[in-house]
Amino acid sequence: MTQSALNQLKSMTTIVADSSDLSAIEKFRPLDATTNPSLITAAANQTENKELIENAFAQAKEEGYAGDELIERTIDILTVKFGVEILKLIEGRVSTEVDAALSYDTEATIAKAKELLALYKQYGIDQKRILIKIASTWEGIQAAKTLQAEGINCNLTLLFGLHQAQACAEANVTLISPFVGRILDWYKKAENVDSYPIDKDPGVLSVKQIYHYYKQNGIKTEIMGASFRSTAQVLGLAGCDLLTVSPNLLAELEQDQQQVDLQLSDDHAQPHTDHPIALLDKASFKAQLEHDLMSFQLLQGGIDGFIKAREQLSTLLRQSFGLDAEIQA
Repeated sequence: MTQSALNQLKSMTTIVADSSDLSAIEKFRPLDATTNPSLITAAANQTENKELIENAFAQAKEEGYAGDELIERTIDILTVKFGVEILKLIEGRVSTEVDAALSYDTEATIAKAKELLALYKQYGIDQKRILIKIASTWEGIQAAKTLQAEGINCNLTLLFGLHQAQACAEANVTLISPFVGRILDWYKKAENVDSYPIDKDPGVLSVKQIYHYYKQNGIKTEIMGASFRSTAQVLGLAGCDLLTVSPNLLAELEQDQQQVDLQLSDDHAQPHTDHPIALLDKASFKAQLEHDLMSFQLLQGGIDGFIKAREQLSTLLRQSFGLDAEIQA
């Protein structure tokens, strides 16, 4: 009997669910799961999560928070509560994101990460099962460097270029999430192209470049391809350390019977024999980022999008609990 593309892929790559939809996670039973502000906001709009929201709000209120701080604390508690529920359904780790508004503030990112971990500890979750998710700004990467040195594992997200991947490796982060679909979207618009064959897909090629760079240089940081637009993109990275995939694409892969071929492996990445790579400092990182228009625009656009999603969740909570008038007063 022919195996599904999903089952074939699972034999090559760790599949992660890119979702806060508990029913979807229960269906596909991935090893790990990732969340972000957009996914949390979408989940908060589902009626079956009403009790989770009410409990988060009640806890924040019991802790003595009021006004804007009450809403912010509720969002943090809710984010962690979704993580706790997800962890009941999977064997591995869940990625939980720090407020994207802190992306350019190293100290505030470190503090927020520790607040989220303290909440997980309250709910009896082992720190080893949490990846703190941080945007791949210079400041975010330096926060991750400090956290990793303290034994707190991090997932660096909104990663679009090799310079970001290099800085993450130098910070000894546990895992990076290079984005595939958003890179494709950017190039399609910039080059006025409707589509690319998979072997020329700019997002797929970007992750392959990072993969080979890491393996050639013996870098232990895990690579998790993210932000997919099609099953072809997912299968184009078969063999990557991890791939985080949305439930709709997982469902398509489950129905697909095509032969899946290995695209990436340690064996294909020859050791790097060129001269040593120069370490990045803040100035060289920022110069490379600004020189790479795609990475620069997508990093800031991603941060702005996550901030907007958190604001939408804030508005939803205010309306749900009748706080608009109270806070404005």
